[in-house]
Amino acid sequence: MKLCRSAVNRYKHEMVSEEMKRLHIVFSGRVQGVGFRYAICQIAEPFDVTGFVRNLWDGDVEIVAEGAQQVLADFLIAVRDSRLARYVTGEQLSWGSAAGEYNEFGIAY
Repeated sequence: MKLCRSAVNRYKHEMVSEEMKRLHIVFSGRVQGVGFRYAICQIAEPFDVTGFVRNLWDGDVEIVAEGAQQVLADFLIAVRDSRLARYVTGEQLSWGSAAGEYNEFGIAY
């Protein structure tokens, strides 16, 4: 996995007791070959999230992100409000419990 940022995030979420969640999103549309994954990494930078973004074989892009639920909700809003929205024609979204298997957010290949 190619990391999107250094190991230190100066905007760490302070609510340590908040239950950690997993957000799984699959975006469809013209989402490959347009810098989508790189832009997602830039958007993720100020948020205390871990996980990955990757291209799927069918032309979609998948994001798996873990963190506090409100932080993930804010991250999702930032993605939806970004310039990337013009490339998206569909979105499949699901929430679950965090597995804690990621230390950083990066691009998976």
